[in-house]
Amino acid sequence: MENNQQDLNVLIKRRFEELEELKAKGFEPFPYSFDVNSSSEWILNNFRDGEDTSVSIAGRIMTIRRMGKASFAHIQDDKGRIQIYLKKDDIGESYDAFKLLDIGDIIGVTGYVFKTKTGEISVHVRELKLLSKSLRPLPIAKEVTDEQGNKIIFDQFADKELRYRQRYVDLIVNPEIRDTFIKRSRIVSSMRKFLDSRGYLEVETPVLQPIYGGAAARPFLTHHNALNTTLYLRIADELYLKRLIVGGFNGVYEISKDFRNEGMDRTHNPEFTMMELYVPYKDYEWMMQFVEQMLYEISMEVFGKIDFEYNGLNINFSVPWRRLSMVESIREKTGMDILSASIDELKGAARGKGIETSADDTKAGIIDEIFSTLVQPELIQPTFIIDYPVELSPLAKRHRSKEGLVERFEGYVGGKEICNAFSELNDPLDQRQRFEDQSRMREAGDQEAHQRDEDFLRALEYGMPPTAGLGIGIDRLVMLLTNQSSIRDVIFFPQMKPEA
Repeated sequence: MENNQQDLNVLIKRRFEELEELKAKGFEPFPYSFDVNSSSEWILNNFRDGEDTSVSIAGRIMTIRRMGKASFAHIQDDKGRIQIYLKKDDIGESYDAFKLLDIGDIIGVTGYVFKTKTGEISVHVRELKLLSKSLRPLPIAKEVTDEQGNKIIFDQFADKELRYRQRYVDLIVNPEIRDTFIKRSRIVSSMRKFLDSRGYLEVETPVLQPIYGGAAARPFLTHHNALNTTLYLRIADELYLKRLIVGGFNGVYEISKDFRNEGMDRTHNPEFTMMELYVPYKDYEWMMQFVEQMLYEISMEVFGKIDFEYNGLNINFSVPWRRLSMVESIREKTGMDILSASIDELKGAARGKGIETSADDTKAGIIDEIFSTLVQPELIQPTFIIDYPVELSPLAKRHRSKEGLVERFEGYVGGKEICNAFSELNDPLDQRQRFEDQSRMREAGDQEAHQRDEDFLRALEYGMPPTAGLGIGIDRLVMLLTNQSSIRDVIFFPQMKPEA
């Protein structure tokens, strides 16, 4: 490690020396602009032999092969790479500047397109302009220069943690990962188009909230100096969006950042993206069909297919999805009816399946752990788990025909939860009782239980129509559709431990 750092210091020192030499020769290493009229992709796709095609293109130098008074290089733009050919006789003093350039430097070139003797489409450079001198070598294990001045690279940037921490370098050295983020953007755009086309209004609600709610999670907190009060980063958008339904909107949604002060793993990042939607006069049965259709259309629009590979599994988004009640799914694994079982019986069933329990565990917590451990990993094809125990769902409407349950579903694909939805609770008296039950759970030690939100209760007392609500985890959906095994692979800048 010490030798690698010494080698890096030598390379950086040399680049600073090159920078000073460029300035001494009258070359501006950091100019203001450059007129670009083409891209690597366009040139490669549109070249025709015999046509005189002049282009102006900019990009980062990724390879250099020097041959005295002529050189070849590859430059990389946001569409790919293309070879350029430079001759001292053509560009004069600019060739002296090129001798001081390195892999990683950004240049602009103007010239004409031709095909080399080996058949590679290239740009014959007539004008060269340095646009940004790279003072730090791209993080490669080894970069050497042979006797002809050719730069040779060994062992590309591959360390996962370093790639997440220095995403800007990752995008340079591993440009294929850009496709994941381009697909992410198109997935979100397709979802937004689907919702807009049905007349639902995109809105914005507070990130800083005096009372957090809408999910079972621990919040991040901060202090507002002017008000001298504690505020929380939102853990969900639900309670504010339902206030808007009370106010009379005919369907609202928000695509937003939410924050939960929890552990990090392959499917959890403390800062994540959610889409939440609330539609009046609908219920969870309607919402299941809505989700099926939305994900089907997104898959077709962005990818042109409904069959995907995810972690070696074949996933198919044809409709309808399988439906399975939570009670029956757990009964299949334990033989127990979770509705009639006591907390001690649930703990015994959990321990019998190798699931640890503690004295502080609530009934809801044990049920959730049994489900997560025994059932969830087997939900590979798109499946709706429906009809949850009321203890697990303080914001969902009681089931219209099944005692002890609520009208709720979660969508699972590839063994991961990707969405959560309710027939929303709109009875203010029932909601108050649920909040009070949650308060007792907090007093018993459940730090993720809901707080009582008196303003939200007041809003419900003005009257909220029957409403269907939905939350979709954008990060997990992108993971699934782009076959990424870690949430860090679909977030540009995931949360990391502080650098040493």
